[in-house]
Amino acid sequence: MGSVGASSLDEWLRFQAQAYPRAIDMGLERLRVVLGRLQWRRPAIPVITVAGTNGKGSVVATCAAILGAAGYRVGTFTSPHLRDYRERIRIENEPIAAAPLIEAFARIEAARGDVGLTFFEYNTLAALMLLTAAELDAWVLEIGMGGRLDAVNVVDPDVAVVVSIAFDHQEFLGDTLEAIGREKAGVFRAGRPAVLGSRQLPPVLEATARALGAPQRRLGIEFDYARRERTWDYRGPDWDLADLPPPVLRGDTQFDNAATAIAAVEALGNRVSVSAQAVAAGLGAVRLVGRFQVIEGGPREPTWILDVAHNPDAARVLASNLGQLPTQGLTFAVCGILADKDAVGIVHALAGCIAQWLFVSLDGERGLSADALAERVAAQLPTRSSAHATVAEACAAARARASPADRIVVFGSFHTVGPALDWLEAHGQLPVRD
Repeated sequence: MGSVGASSLDEWLRFQAQAYPRAIDMGLERLRVVLGRLQWRRPAIPVITVAGTNGKGSVVATCAAILGAAGYRVGTFTSPHLRDYRERIRIENEPIAAAPLIEAFARIEAARGDVGLTFFEYNTLAALMLLTAAELDAWVLEIGMGGRLDAVNVVDPDVAVVVSIAFDHQEFLGDTLEAIGREKAGVFRAGRPAVLGSRQLPPVLEATARALGAPQRRLGIEFDYARRERTWDYRGPDWDLADLPPPVLRGDTQFDNAATAIAAVEALGNRVSVSAQAVAAGLGAVRLVGRFQVIEGGPREPTWILDVAHNPDAARVLASNLGQLPTQGLTFAVCGILADKDAVGIVHALAGCIAQWLFVSLDGERGLSADALAERVAAQLPTRSSAHATVAEACAAARARASPADRIVVFGSFHTVGPALDWLEAHGQLPVRD
């Protein structure tokens, strides 16, 4: 199918990975041209767009689960994927099938003409086409990087969320939190609610929303929550929800993320009808792989913890979560980090939690070998470390060293956690893939 001669999904993805001279080339004009040629129009349904450095996936999943529990058919677009590219586009929480995805790629290829597209731009265009074709009731979209010039920002949201601001992708977004915040505030729209999901955000976010006349809903001001022994309460401009079940996703930060998701759905106003029961049911229905995912081993198996933490701020959250989940044994780390990430900052944040490090090589244009990673972070390591060619090799080595009382933490990248999930499934540690 298509002028490139691709017929399978893998062939299309290989083509797209090398079709453009740069992996990242931010901007919206190329997408607008191709969307025009495809005669695409944004459906007149509620759209929530979620930006931020960390927590985006949790907020997207929670928004979608709450809307789904209220009876709405919801589509989501997220990135990157852990194990299967089709995870990125979900219809009612089910990954898109390969056949319509291939058909969408063929249509994009026929329409783009001389317009070059990055890998992520092909992905975004396909998501917009497929979500539109599904005739859904609502969309929840995750910004890939930044906000202002991210491909997903070609869609005007009804509610725009910025979950958090931390250092990541500085080469594209700027080297100060104010600069990064300015880029992420680019998702706000005039007159439409702007949800700010952290108690500490750069002032530029509020200033941008104010200049646009975007009504602000800020954690700790317009909305907040109170934790109780077994439940928690949410208070917003319009909703007061008592005795909510705690988030299924683990870690203290997930209360911030859950409250932010509720605030985003609340901000849709009369576009949707969502009961307190639907909010509670949605909170219990959230499933998000690879975010402090704890896999309890059998009586002879160690515990596995998987977290995609790939920047220092996320690593600090992971360290805090580990501290709140004490263990009587040792903690092993299977760690792979991309070359353009702050490996020193990530390892420094977790150095006090780890007894042994197993570094792994990650392939690809942004990959970093295990030896190079170990050398880069050597000054941060007071403990034993080893280097391994693949994630699977490191998982096997960690399992061989660990006792049932120990735990193995896999982190540093989607490219680390995804293969670890494959290895765990192959060794009977996971249920059948979702």
